[in-house]
This record gives sequence, C-alpha cells and structure tokens, in this order.
Amino acid sequence: MRVAIAGAGNVGRSIARELIANGHTVLLIDRDPNAIKTDSVPGAEWLLADACEVDSLEEARIDKVDVAIAATGDDKANLVHSLVAKTEFAVPRTVARVNHPSNEWMFDEVWGVDVAVSTPRLMCALVEEAVTVGDLVRLFSFRGGKTNLVEMTLPFDSPIVGRRVADLNLPGDFVLVAVIRDGEARAPQHDAALEGGDELLFIGNPDAEHALAQFLAPSEQRLQQGDDDDDDDDD
Repeated sequence: MRVAIAGAGNVGRSIARELIANGHTVLLIDRDPNAIKTDSVPGAEWLLADACEVDSLEEARIDKVDVAIAATGDDKANLVHSLVAKTEFAVPRTVARVNHPSNEWMFDEVWGVDVAVSTPRLMCALVEEAVTVGDLVRLFSFRGGKTNLVEMTLPFDSPIVGRRVADLNLPGDFVLVAVIRDGEARAPQHDAALEGGDELLFIGNPDAEHALAQFLAPSEQRLQQGDDDDDDDDD
C-alpha cells in the first residue's frame, strides 16, 4: 500500500518504520522544519507542508494513497486532515489519532474518520482486560463505533460454562471470534465446551453489549459474588 502520514513526530515516525518494514510505501508530512528528520526513517518519502491545506495535499498526491493517517499531537489538525483527505481526495481509508479522550466523540464518519485510535482508551482497556473477570471490556471500535471488539474473561460460575459453542444463542449480532485458554488463542469449535477462565473475544454491535454481558455473567450473580467476598473480609 501507499500510505500518507500527517505528523512526523515520534508517533508518526514509529508508524512509518513499521509500515516500511512490512513492505509499504510511506510519505511523512509535517509543517515543522525541525520534524523533517530524514535519517530517522530513511525508507520514507518526506514533505515539508501543512497537511491540513488542500494545496499541500495536492502536492503530496494524496489522491493516490490507499490510507491517510493523521498522527499529530493536535486533535483539531487530525480531524481536519481526515476530513479533507476523505471529502476532497476520496482517500479510501483514514485513520486518526485521538490525543484527548474528551474529543473522541468527534472522530467519526462526519469528520471523515474511518478508524479512530485513542491511546488513553486503549491503555485503559488493556489494563481492564488484564485484571477483570466477569466484566465486558471494549478493546477496539471499527468504522466509527458501529462494530466493536470486546472481551470477557469468563467467570467459573457463568451459566454458559460447560456449554458447547454451537449451543450459544448470543444476543444481537455478536459473533464469538476467538477463545484464549492457557495463553493460547484458538478458533471457536462448534463442539468445544467453554471453561471458566476462558478469555472470549467477540465482534458485534455496541448496542447489544449490555445484553451480551448479562448473557455471559448476569449482574445479579456478580453482585452476589461481591457480597460473599465482603463477608469473607469481615471474618
């Protein structure tokens, strides 16, 4: 693929190195002369320009790229770059960095953003995924939040422990896409039974997340477990 990256800071350069290592062609764009460090990513093309200006993006031939990535430290600049790339140059796919979680709601198709990547939210999700059992954790949103990747570590007293994957009637349009057991990921097998402690990965509509959480670990059950834990502490 040919990829344009707006923002040649540490984040932009790191993305560029990864993409180049995977065989893609990368153009880094930045308006700050001090950010143009060609030796830091020798395999990239570089352009000193404002990635939010139409004229600059015409010079960059942004209409020829497969993906436009907005990776600056300024959320406003990332939104404007995504909007111009999508609406003026019909870039097939845009990816935008979200620096401040309070701005995340704006990073959607209205602003030309196909995929929003929020580092604070991602780090929080990874922490929750590592320490929580019986709670649904949102790991990633696709296409402006219309489809989410979510995870739950199945509690041992879940009503679906011991049931076959083929017998699960998941709420909404959620699909079980992977089971992680003993640190190994495996594709769901229709005849395989689920076990307590399994990490389950699902993809589906966020509107059905609450129903999925209730299906996997009913809230009353979790509350009862919490009360029992409190009683043990009192002893």
